[in-house]
Amino acid sequence: QAYRILYRSTGLNGEPIAVSGVAIIPPGEAQGPRPIVAWAHPTTGVVPHCAPSLAIFVFQQMQGLRQLVENGAVVVATDYPGLGTQGPHPYLVGVSEGRSVLDSVRAVQSLPGAGGGNSFAVWGHSQGGQAALYTGILAKSYAPELNLVGVAAAAPATSLVTLMGDDFKSSGGKNLTAMTLWSWSRVFGAPIDMVVLPEAIPTVDTLVNECIESIFDILERRRTEKPLEQAFLSVPNIANVEPWRSLPAPNTPGTRPPRIPPFRAQGTHDT
Repeated sequence: QAYRILYRSTGLNGEPIAVSGVAIIPPGEAQGPRPIVAWAHPTTGVVPHCAPSLAIFVFQQMQGLRQLVENGAVVVATDYPGLGTQGPHPYLVGVSEGRSVLDSVRAVQSLPGAGGGNSFAVWGHSQGGQAALYTGILAKSYAPELNLVGVAAAAPATSLVTLMGDDFKSSGGKNLTAMTLWSWSRVFGAPIDMVVLPEAIPTVDTLVNECIESIFDILERRRTEKPLEQAFLSVPNIANVEPWRSLPAPNTPGTRPPRIPPFRAQGTHDT
């Protein structure tokens, strides 16, 4: 059985918020508590209609879903705040992602057939890799009743200043930078016109309304992004301009609790 879910989580200012997602329950009657895997998705966009739960190929986007369900695991996939629900989406904001993952596990426990287990692992890719790391960091303090048995992160977004700087020469890097600046300007009130040229703002606004579901979307975004190759940032380095300089540090994962085993994967050909 698969469900679209809407559940309660906590916003950046401690306020209650609604977060959407998807839950998949294996067939058959649960013979005791089932293990839970929380899937943390990679970048799909920063506006509400880019939620993975609204995508045509929602299940195909959950890497390893078939194998997990065949092995008896309940899978729950949060959209993160501001995707599928009222925006803006706090893109690459680790605390926001981690809380929404942990609350998705709480939510799925009460679904019919889920088995009500409290042991779970978190598995995420790219933005979801960052979400998985923050889930590990926050689990004991935010959801002490849950038993996190492991963290798996593929190509996680970690040191954001270095990441954006190293990636900026590529089309994909400009895409991610544009989404980050747009999101953080709305979430944290950082003035985007301090770092982005006026003539680039319309392209940024167009980019953030396009979603990423397939390779075709990535190709389309490359076409949209083309003007940014001529004019984009008004400063040589975003990390030298406040408040932009201070924002990445709280969203760069620190030390994990030693009791939780990690798995990290990175493509060796990924520049």
